[in-house]
Amino acid sequence: MASIASKNAKKKSKSKSKSKGRLSLSELKTLGHQLLSSRAHINNLPILLSHVSPTSPPPHALESLLSLHSFFAPILSDLPSSKPSSTNHHEDDDPELIYNTWVRSKFDIFVNSLIDFAASPLADETLKEVVLDTIMEFVKVANGGRFHSAIYHRLLHAIVHSTVPVNFVVDLLVSKYFKYIDVCYFTYISLEKLVRTLEEKDISDDGDVNADSNDESHSKSSSEIFIHNIHYVISHIPPLEGSDEKSDFEMWGRSGDSKELSGNPKAEDKQLHTEKDKNNVLSAAKIAKKMKLKFTKAWISFLRLQLPLDVYKEVLVTLHQVVIPYLSNPIMLCDFLTRSYDIGGVVSVMALSSLFILMTQYGLEYPNFYEKLYALLVPSIFMAKHRAKFFQLLDSCLKSTLLPAYLAAAFAKKLSRLSLSVPASGALVIIALIHNLLRRHPSINCLVHREVQEETAKETDADMSSRKLGIDHFDNEESNPIKSKAMKSSLWEIDTLRHHYCPPVSRFVLSLENDLTVRAKTTEMTVQDFSSGSYATIFGDEIRRRVKQVPLAFYKATPTSLFSEYDFPGWTFKHDGKETIDGNDEKEITNISDECDNSSAKRQRVESS
Repeated sequence: MASIASKNAKKKSKSKSKSKGRLSLSELKTLGHQLLSSRAHINNLPILLSHVSPTSPPPHALESLLSLHSFFAPILSDLPSSKPSSTNHHEDDDPELIYNTWVRSKFDIFVNSLIDFAASPLADETLKEVVLDTIMEFVKVANGGRFHSAIYHRLLHAIVHSTVPVNFVVDLLVSKYFKYIDVCYFTYISLEKLVRTLEEKDISDDGDVNADSNDESHSKSSSEIFIHNIHYVISHIPPLEGSDEKSDFEMWGRSGDSKELSGNPKAEDKQLHTEKDKNNVLSAAKIAKKMKLKFTKAWISFLRLQLPLDVYKEVLVTLHQVVIPYLSNPIMLCDFLTRSYDIGGVVSVMALSSLFILMTQYGLEYPNFYEKLYALLVPSIFMAKHRAKFFQLLDSCLKSTLLPAYLAAAFAKKLSRLSLSVPASGALVIIALIHNLLRRHPSINCLVHREVQEETAKETDADMSSRKLGIDHFDNEESNPIKSKAMKSSLWEIDTLRHHYCPPVSRFVLSLENDLTVRAKTTEMTVQDFSSGSYATIFGDEIRRRVKQVPLAFYKATPTSLFSEYDFPGWTFKHDGKETIDGNDEKEITNISDECDNSSAKRQRVESS
C-alpha cells in the first residue's frame, strides 16, 4: 500500500510540474477566481503557490501573488497559530481545525516564498516592491492587528544573509516603512539577534582548529558580506528625534488602544483575549521610551564584531553624529574608541572626533590622549581625506589654558618642523595653529626669540657646548612630547617661512610678528578657514585678489643683452648687433674651400679612368 501511495504521489507531483509549465496567464486567473469563489477549489492553492517564484515569468508570479493575497487576507484571523499547540484528541478530529491548520501551513509557505522572492537577485525589481508591500501587509494584520515580529524577523534574516546586494529592498524599507516607530523598534531587536548569532558563529569557527582553509576563507567572506548588509540596514534607520509622550509617532501595527468588536464570534473571542493581555501590547509611547535602549543594544552588539576595514572607517566617520547622541550611555563606546585610537594612522584620525566628545561631554579619562595625538602629527596627515576635521579638533584639544607649558611647546615645535616639508596649504594651517598656541599659552613665547646667554664661570663643559649656535635640542623623532626637549628649542622654522615660495604663506607668517601676549589687541585665528585648503584654493584666492601695485617689465633704456652685469659679477656680455669676421676666421674659411676643390678634382679623375 505504501508503494502504491508513493507512486500516486509521484504521479501527482509530475502532473503538477507539467501543469505549472503549461499554465498560461489566463489559466492562472481562472484558478485564482475559482479559489476565491469556493472551498471546492482549494486544491488550486498549491498550484498558485508554485508560481510565486523568481524563476517564473513576472506576469505569472504577479497574478498568483495577487490571487493568494486576496485569499489569505480575510481569513488570517480564523487561522490557528503556526506554533504546535497541545490539544486533546477530540479537537484533532475536528474537520474545520484540520482544514485551517492545513491552510495555515500553506500561508507559511507563501510567506517564505515571498521572502525568498524579495532577497533573490533573479527577481524583477518592480515586482519586488509589490512583494515587499505584501509581506509588510501580513506583518500588520497576521497577528490580530498587532505587529507580527516573527515574519518581519524572517524578512530581515533573508536580507542580512543574502550573498548579493539587497540595497534596493532596504531602500524600499527606508522610504516606505522606516517612518513608523514600531518598524524601527523591531528592526533594532531583530538586528541585535542576528548580530549575536553571527558573533557566536565566528567564535565557533575560531574554535574549530581542524577546519579546512578553503571553508574558513569562504565563511570569512560570507561573514563580511553579512556585516556589510547589517551596517547598511542599521545605518539607514532614522534616529528618534523626540522621546516624550506628547510626540506623535506613526504606528504600522495596531497600538494598545481598544478597538470595536467585529461581527465574527471567533474574531470577538480572540480580540477579547488580546484585551486581557493589554499589558503586552506596545503603544507608541511605550516604544518611544524603550527605543533608546534597543538602539544602544543593537549598535553595541554590532561594534563588537570584527568589522571589515571599509565598514570600520564608515562607522568611525559618522559615529559622533548618528550614534553617540542617541545612546543611553555613550561611555559604553570607550573601549571601541580607545582601541581604534591606538591603531594609529587614518583610523586614529577618524576616531578622534568621537573620543573627543566622550572626553569633553561625558567625562571620559584617557591618560595617553595627548601622547597619541602628538604621534599623529606626520607629513601624510596634511594630505589625508579627513584632514579638515582633524585640524579643527587639534585646535580644540589644545585650547585649554590648563595645558602644561612643555606640552604646548612640544606641539608648537612639532608643527613648526612640519612646516618645512608640507604643502603650502599645510603651512597656512600650521601658522594659524601656532598663532593660537602662542596667544593661549604666554609661557611658551620664549620659543619665538631665544637670546644666547653669556657663559658664566660656573657652567660646565657640557653646558657650554649646549650654548653653541646652530644646535637645536628638539628631538623630532621622539614620540613622547615630554622627552622632546621642545622648551630648549626655538621656532626658527617659522622664520624661514618669511621667504616661502608661495606668497600667501610669506604674507600670513607676518601675523606672528605681533606681540601675542597682549590678548586684548589680538584675536584667535579660525583654523576652519585654512584646514581644507589646497593648491587649487590658494590659486583661486590669488586670482581673486585685487592687487594695488602691479609689477611691470619697464626699462628706461632698451636692453642690449639677455643678462645684466649685476646678475653675473665678473662676467661681461657685449654684442653690438653686427656680424663681423676677423682675419683668422677668413684664413680658416679659405683653407676649407681649397680642400673642397682638391677633393672634387680627385673624384673627377677617378670617374674618367
